This record gives sequence, C-alpha cells and structure tokens, in this order.
Amino acid sequence: MANFLTRKPDLSVGDVPDRLADKMKRGNIDKRVFVPAAVIMALFIGFTLAFPERANDIFSALQTDVIGYFGWYYTAIVAIFVIFALYLGFSRLGDIKLGPDDSTPDYSFMTWLAFLFAAGMGIGLVFYGASEPLAHFIDPAPEVTGTKEQVAQAGMSYSFLHWGLHPWAIYVIVGMAIAYAAHRKKMPLSIRFALKPLLGKRINGVWGDVIDVVALVGVLFGVATSMGLGVMQIASGMGFLNVDLTSNWGYTLIIIVLSVVTLFSVVTGLEKGMKWLSNGNLVLAAVIVLFVLIMGPTVFLLREFVQSIGAYLQNVIQMTFSTFALDGAEGEAFVGSWTTFYWGWWISWSAFVGMFIARVSRGRTVREFVFAVLLVPAAMSFFWFAVMGGTALHQELFGSGGLADLASDSVLFTMLQQLPASTALIIGSVILIIVFFVTSADSGALVLGMISSSGSPNPKTWVRVFWVLVAGGTATALLWAGGSNSLNAIQTVSILTALPFSVVICLMCISLFKSLSEEHNLYVRAQRRQVRQELTEEISETVNGRMVENLAQLEEQLGERNATVAPSPNDPSVDHDWSSTFARRTQAARPGERTRRRRQQREQGTDS
Repeated sequence: MANFLTRKPDLSVGDVPDRLADKMKRGNIDKRVFVPAAVIMALFIGFTLAFPERANDIFSALQTDVIGYFGWYYTAIVAIFVIFALYLGFSRLGDIKLGPDDSTPDYSFMTWLAFLFAAGMGIGLVFYGASEPLAHFIDPAPEVTGTKEQVAQAGMSYSFLHWGLHPWAIYVIVGMAIAYAAHRKKMPLSIRFALKPLLGKRINGVWGDVIDVVALVGVLFGVATSMGLGVMQIASGMGFLNVDLTSNWGYTLIIIVLSVVTLFSVVTGLEKGMKWLSNGNLVLAAVIVLFVLIMGPTVFLLREFVQSIGAYLQNVIQMTFSTFALDGAEGEAFVGSWTTFYWGWWISWSAFVGMFIARVSRGRTVREFVFAVLLVPAAMSFFWFAVMGGTALHQELFGSGGLADLASDSVLFTMLQQLPASTALIIGSVILIIVFFVTSADSGALVLGMISSSGSPNPKTWVRVFWVLVAGGTATALLWAGGSNSLNAIQTVSILTALPFSVVICLMCISLFKSLSEEHNLYVRAQRRQVRQELTEEISETVNGRMVENLAQLEEQLGERNATVAPSPNDPSVDHDWSSTFARRTQAARPGERTRRRRQQREQGTDS
C-alpha cells in the first residue's frame, strides 16, 4: 500500500494491454468483470424476490448497523470531496487541460453547459422537488427550532445541501479522473483506467477487475434506485388520473412496460430518437417549472430563491459536518433517512454521471471543469427546489394546507392540483418521469456495457439488453422487498452499495492529486529550463555585443592616438623604418644577447 501511495505516478500514454484493447475494439465483454457482477446481481434479485420479507428484515438490520457505524464516514468523505474539488479549481493545478495541451473543446461553451444541465436533471429532482422541503418542515432535523417560518427555511437549506455542491463535487472527482485518463492519457473510457496513475500496471490484472466489478454493481443499484423512485411516483400520478397502480403488481407492470420501451430503443438503435426525446423532456421540465413559477406565488418564490441561497451559504459548513452525535436515535434516524442516503445514492450514481460528463469535456481545463460542473447543475437544482418546494411550503403555511400528511410520492401531484390547468400539469409530470425513466435506463445500460467491455464505446447490443433487464429486475426486487415501505429498502441498498465504491473515489482523489501535481511540477521544471536557456542566450548576446562594441571603441581610440603622435615622413631625425628598429631593440633587450655583446666589448678592449 505504502509503495503505490508514495512512488511517482504512472503518466504513460495509451499503455493498454492487448487483452483489454482487443475487447474494447470489438465491444466484447470482459468475462472477469461481467461474470462476477452478473452473479452478484442474480443472487441479490433471486434471494430478494424469493424471500421478500426476510430480505426486508436484513435491509433494516443492515441499515441500522451501517448508519450506526459508517454514518460519520459518509459525512467525512463527502466533506473531503467538496474541499478537494474546490482545491483543484482554485490551485495552479487548474491550468492543466483534460486533453493534449494544444487541444480545443469539442463543444461550444453554451452547448457544454447544456450537457451539464441535462446531467443534473432526473427522476430524483422531480420526486423530491416538492416533497423534501415539506418533509423537513413537518419533521425537522434535530436542533432545528424556532418559528414555523424559520423551520421551513431550515428545511429548504437542507434540501439545498443534499442537491447542491456536495453531489456534484463527487461527480467532479469521478468525471475528472475518467476524463484525465481518457483524453489526456489516451486510455479507454472505463473506471479502472482512472486509477492508472496510482496503481500502474496493476489495473491490468485483479485490481482493475475488482474496481470495475465494484463500479458495475454500484451503477446498477444507482440506476435501480432511480427506477424505483420513478415507478413509485408514476403509480401515484396515475392514481390522480384514476388509474390505480399503487401495489407491487402495479409497480411490476410499470417496470415491465417501460423496460420494453427501453429495450426497443436499445435493439433498434434509435439513438438519435432517444436524444431528441431526452432534449424534449428537458424542455418539458422547463415548461412545468416556469408554469408553476408564473401561476403560483411568483414574488414569494423569487424572494425565497434568493433568501434560500443566502441561508444555504450561511450554514453550509455546519450542515456539511453535522452528524447529530448528541441527538441519539433521533439524530441517527434523520441522518439515515436523508443525508447518508443521499451521499450513498450519489456515490453509487457517480460512475454513471462521471462517465457522461467526462465524454463531453475534452479540451476543458481542470478549473473550467470544476466550476462549471459544480455551479451550473447546482444552480438549476436550487431553482427547481425554490419553485416546487417553495410552492408546497407556501400552500402549507399560507394556503389551504393538506400536504403534511401525504406520502412523498403524492406531494407533487396534490400541490399541482391546486394550480390552474392541474390535469395538464399532472399528465405532463407523469410523462416527464416516464421519459426520465426510459432515458436513464437506456443511458445506464450503455455505461454498464462500456464498463463490462473494457471501456468500449460501442458494447454489444445483447450486453446492453442484459443490463436493462438486470436493472429492471433489481428495481422490482427492491419494491417487492420493501412492501409498504419500499423507499426504506431503496435507501438501504443505496447506502450499502456505495460503501465499496467510496473507497474507489478516495483512491481517485489520491491518483488525481499525484498525477496533476507531477504534471504541474514537470511543467514548472520545463518552464525553468526554458527561462534559463533564454537567459543564457540573452546574456551571451549581450556580452558578445558589448565585447564587439568595446573592441571597436578600442580600435578607434588607438587609431586616433596613432594619428596624433605619428611623426612627419620628412623628419630626418626619426627612423621611419620603425619595424627594423623595433626588431633590433627587441633583440638587444634579450638577456643572452646583452651578455654576448658585453663579452665582445671586453675582448675588443683587451686587444687594443
């Protein structure tokens, strides 16, 4: 463990083993990933459907144990994820591109923001948009006191906590780890390769297989959670249209029908039609929320939107780290039903959302990625909750009331009944949830197929069909096991399945930090080398230039001096043959020559 935590990250590009590269190219399954995940899901579905009451008892016991022992863990790691995401955005690491240094974004900025907006919209937002703020008002968090208006505002703040920056910080980390590996290091779009900088070649073996299996199971239960919530609300909406489907068999019928629609899309390859359907559904969602804003208490909702952002920012740190440790069983119950459930759901769902935003973010810098993914979907969620939840609170506080005693899946439709064109609004909302169900199942099957096919962008059709059936079977099993309290079973499974994948996300944080830091250090060292080289060249040019100037000045001065002291060529007292004179004087100045001449002079004196 210490070895791969302390060693330098593996920053090799495109180093995919032949075994995985071949499967990715052909879209074939990786049996070492597909088979274990399929066996786990088969055992879960078979046991839950065969013994629903026993399964529900196990879920309840596990929920108590997991929340009791690991509730603080979920609170701590999600807080760390938020801090880490903000650090990446504000630090110098934010300048690194998710792609080659010279790459440009694949989509325009506004189109990219639209993709992020779409990623933030889904079944959960429709299910909880009106019901969660009201639920926190009716049964507030421990330590929340004051007037009913203050309690209502606290309820909106907790809704913002669960749907704001925190889930998207999780998606930032997973999406960035995948995008960095896929776009900058040219690796397949799969979970295991996001950890290659940390684990190196280990991802090609058992470690990588375990990571992908954990991701597969997590995504499956995340999709099943959304499908289960969607089925419960579709059944409730149909009840308002005088079609009773609020039973286990009714839930099963809805799942079968919508799964058949999803399978038709997968088998026939109507990808463009599915995209148009998804985009149209976003327009429908915008029409519904704007209609409620305009036909509801408009000024109140706008004021509440602004005020709730302020209340959220004022209390977000305290709410982030709150585990209600001093509130006993009441605190555990609140955390388990809300915060821990949400953190588990978002962690399970993160591989799905992360792969989507990674695919559309090539060419963006880390800083762009962090702040766009954090702020755009969170702002959309804030607005949705302020309008839908604010309308429900307004009706309960200042209107006819009657929402407090309803189940969560009935609050939205009862609220819409008190607005103009209520029937059209209810039908539109049911259609909205149905389309979200189908598109989520279709996209989820694609992601599951990619993971189980070593990151292939085009997994085999039968693989996608298989995962659609497994996701539908899982949602059915959860609803049957929960019985009258299906939501409890869904929440428990989300919390449980998120536990192993949370470890993978923690490793992603370490991998991202090590790889981005190493790249930044390499860039800084290269930049310093370039600066040194430029300084050396500049200094050399300056010194050479000055030497040339000095030599030129020296030659000029010598020339002027020679011109000043030069004798007239007609002066007989001057030896104009200066070179021969200089030679004679130089020769005479030699020590040996002087000694010889003195000896000759002495000899001549003796002779005379």
